[in-house]
Amino acid sequence: MNQNFDIIIVGGGAAGFFTAINIVEKNPKLKVAILERGKEVLSKVRVSGGGRCNVTHACFEPNELVKFYPRGEKELRGPFHQFCSGDTIEWFENHGVELKIEADGRMFPVSNSSQTIIDCFIQATQKLGITILTGQSVQSIFKKEAFWKVETQSETYIAEKLILATGSNPKIWEMMQTFGHAIVSPVPSLFTFNIKDARITGLSGVAANVTVKVKDNKLTATGPLLITHWGMSGPAILKLSAWGARILHNKNYQFTIFVNWLNDINTEDAEKIVKELKQEQAKKAVSKKSPFDLPNRLWESLVLSSSIGSETKWADLSKIQLQNLANQLTNSSFQVNGKSTFKEEFVTAGGIDLKEINFKTMESKLHKNLFFAGEIVNIDAITGGFNFQNAWTSGFIVANAVS
Repeated sequence: MNQNFDIIIVGGGAAGFFTAINIVEKNPKLKVAILERGKEVLSKVRVSGGGRCNVTHACFEPNELVKFYPRGEKELRGPFHQFCSGDTIEWFENHGVELKIEADGRMFPVSNSSQTIIDCFIQATQKLGITILTGQSVQSIFKKEAFWKVETQSETYIAEKLILATGSNPKIWEMMQTFGHAIVSPVPSLFTFNIKDARITGLSGVAANVTVKVKDNKLTATGPLLITHWGMSGPAILKLSAWGARILHNKNYQFTIFVNWLNDINTEDAEKIVKELKQEQAKKAVSKKSPFDLPNRLWESLVLSSSIGSETKWADLSKIQLQNLANQLTNSSFQVNGKSTFKEEFVTAGGIDLKEINFKTMESKLHKNLFFAGEIVNIDAITGGFNFQNAWTSGFIVANAVS
C-alpha cells in the first residue's frame, strides 16, 4: 500500500525537522512526512554541545560567518544573506526558545539543555500535523514522471518533492551516485591529536592560548589548546583538524606540529625577553613561577625540557640554555601519531559535490524536485555552532523553494 505525501523529508535530525516546520508554516496545506531510520529522532541534537545544544554562533555578518566553513565558504555567502545567525535567534524566540551568548560567541538555549530544542521541534511538528515515521530505513529511491518513490524495508512512500537531510549517510550518498551525483569522498573533520611526549605527560587539563602550525604546510591556527591524556585538543587543534581535514587524512594522521606557547611572540623576541629575565630575576629559580601567561606546570615542563635543572637560578643560565628555552616556548615540535574523535560531535568533510546544487533553492541541478539540507552536502564547519547554522539556513532555503 503506497503512502502519498506532497513532500517527503528523509532524515529526522536538525536539518530535517527545521525544513519540515518551515515548509508547513509557510504553506499549511502541504502534507509533509519525515522518515527517520533510527528508533528516535534528533539524537545528534540531544548530545551536541555536551547535551546543551550549541544552536548557533554570535557572528551576525554573513561575509564574516562564511569564514568558519573550510568547505562551503563561497557557496554559503548567498544563503547566509537570506537566513543568518540573527534570523536563527529570532526564529527560536518566536517558537518560545530564548538563546544566550557565551563569552566565546557560542549560543545555547537559556535552559542549558538540548531537550528544550527537541521539545520545540516536536511540539511544532505536532501542531502543524507533520507526520514523523521512525524505524524507516530507506532501501531505494526511484524517480517517476512527476513524483518520487521511496521504499523502506516495510513501506512505499510517494511524493512530488523529495528532500534529503540524511547527514553523513554513506548509503544515501551511494543512491545519489546512481542518480549521477558526484560524491566528494568523506574524511573526518574535527578531531583531536594523539601525541605521546614527555613534555605533556601528566599535564592533562592544562590549557594555553597558542599558535599551532603543521610542518611543511601552510596550515596554522590560533586559540586555546588543551592538553589531554592522549595528546592535544581544544579550539586551536579542532580548527587545524577542520581546515586540514583532507591534507591530514592524506598524511594518514602522522605529521609534526609546531606549537608557539606564547602565541604571537616570535623566537627572537622571546630570546630578548628571557635575557632580560636573567638580569631581573637573577636570584630566583627559573622553573618555579611562569613569567609569561602560561600555567606554572606547563612552564616548569618547558623549562626542564630546555636542559635547565629544577633548582637552576636565572643568573646561572648559559647562552645555549636561554636559546633552548626561547625555542621551547615559541617553536616546540610535537609528533602526531593518529587522531581521536572529538566528543560525539563527529563531523565529516565530504558529501554531494557543491557544483551540482543551486544555492538559491538547495535543489539538485541534475534532478527537478530533489533538494538537500544540512551535512549531506560537502559543507562542514569548525566547532562553535556553525554546523547547526548551516542546517538552519539550508533548511530555510529549501522550505522557501518548495512551499
